Amino acid sequence: MNQGLWVWPEDAGSQRSMARRIMASNHLTTALNALVRAKDGLSNAEIDDALSDNSEWMTLWVTRQLVSLGFADYNPDLFGGPGKYRLTELGRNFMARVTVKPTMPTTQPVKQVAPVN
Repeated sequence: MNQGLWVWPEDAGSQRSMARRIMASNHLTTALNALVRAKDGLSNAEIDDALSDNSEWMTLWVTRQLVSLGFADYNPDLFGGPGKYRLTELGRNFMARVTVKPTMPTTQPVKQVAPVN
């Protein structure tokens, strides 16, 4: 754990690079997608179930990364229930940018590019 993503950069070029690194991590993308679908947030156990690798260390790493990046907040339950991680506005904006799909189909034919050998 000497390396990590930890900080969301301010300049656009570094943000694109960071977004590629985040999207290359199966664990981070799985956790982000699970948090997008969860309206009330997810507890540690629910994130562990979403990751499906039965590794509490990986769950800890993922949650730390998401909180450090500013994509998620941890909200403890004051009445004894499990605390929940919820997406922040930055996390929602990030997921909206990386999961954008065209809303209207293109009417122009798509050019085929020959593979480079």
